[in-house]
Amino acid sequence: MSQDPKPSPGTTRRTTCAIVGGGPAGLVLGLLLARAGVAVTVLEKHKDFLRDFRGDTVHPTTLALLEDLGLFETFNAISHSKVTHVDLPLPYGSSVRMVDFSRLPVRHPYIAMVPQWDLLSLLAEAAAAEPTFTLLTEHEVTGVVRENGRVSGVVVESQDGPGRVLADLTIACDGRWSVIRQDVGLPAREIPVAFDVWWYRLPAARHAGESLLPRTDHGRVAIGIPRDGYIQVAQLGPKGADDAVRARGLDAFRADAAALFPEAADGVSGIESPADVKHLDVRVDRLRRWYAPGVLCIGDAAHAMSPVGGVGINLAVQDAVAAARVLAPLLRAGTLSGRSEQRALARIQRRRMMPTVFIQGLQRVLHARLIMPAINGRELRPPLWFVKLVRRVPGLSVFPALAVGVGPRPERAPGWARRSPRDSHEV
Repeated sequence: MSQDPKPSPGTTRRTTCAIVGGGPAGLVLGLLLARAGVAVTVLEKHKDFLRDFRGDTVHPTTLALLEDLGLFETFNAISHSKVTHVDLPLPYGSSVRMVDFSRLPVRHPYIAMVPQWDLLSLLAEAAAAEPTFTLLTEHEVTGVVRENGRVSGVVVESQDGPGRVLADLTIACDGRWSVIRQDVGLPAREIPVAFDVWWYRLPAARHAGESLLPRTDHGRVAIGIPRDGYIQVAQLGPKGADDAVRARGLDAFRADAAALFPEAADGVSGIESPADVKHLDVRVDRLRRWYAPGVLCIGDAAHAMSPVGGVGINLAVQDAVAAARVLAPLLRAGTLSGRSEQRALARIQRRRMMPTVFIQGLQRVLHARLIMPAINGRELRPPLWFVKLVRRVPGLSVFPALAVGVGPRPERAPGWARRSPRDSHEV
């Protein structure tokens, strides 16, 4: 990784590709482009990755990508838990297996639950071994630079003051509140969502197994994610209810948590203050056009996803792989301009739009048929006909696993980016 000093106030830095945002999409794309020999600079506004991301799901296709990049052994050594299936509770204490990742015909038939900062650190360290890669932390992008009607880079604020990073192409990987997409003014379609999520942790004395833990209790709805030493809880409720939730007080919230997860009731004291309960304003949208001259949006910057299914990271990573496949040869050759640029960026959007529309459509069905009825007081359970069908043909549980864990158009690592584990240790 380049060790050049940070730009002094007003200094201009130049690169071939500027990536805004050091999340999964930004770092995967940066790593892939660097392995193609493209000069790439990733701009991350925080000092490090030690933040509570909550989106810590690493899906089978992302696990396969890490293996192709020679990084799986290192990843697998990180402390993590696995989700192999999803059982929905039924009356009288029974349950039905709705999703079974273990049936997937893939190399890693499970979802790995790992703190996202560990994944990001792994990706950053791998990219740092490439001589054309630069990661600039504590560099907050505040807008774009325009020249002759084209985005030619970004404006940044760092500890050393303002500066600019000019680039042949700027890629926005800065999430659902993307500064780049707002500044460029790309048109978006907003998809209504009627619920929000409150995240918190419940310390657990014993491991909760390898299944997600969907729970309902008189209009209270939650999904428990088994982790090492605790249960990560996503509690769902009506949109705009955060003030009301907090006005009830911490004791009432703890009582709700204990009712939903009696096996971890002793852990509710671990919710020590309202700050331990993180509110997520659930938002679902997608850009009608992901690009403009000199700029491309991918990941949440192009399509904010519902947390249902935990698919946001997987989609963002697959966007990055698709973008790298198309862009690396053009950026390396210096031929990404004019019509070739427009064709390339449009090609990336066409390839990744279908998976985005499919997954968002599936999420909307789950919102309407499962989530909102449960929030309105019904039991969180699938239709009876589907329960009977899955029990008669258990293998059907692989189909939702394919939709969530693999996606409708999985991407594979390009040949020029692949490494064996031995190669990755030698770099």
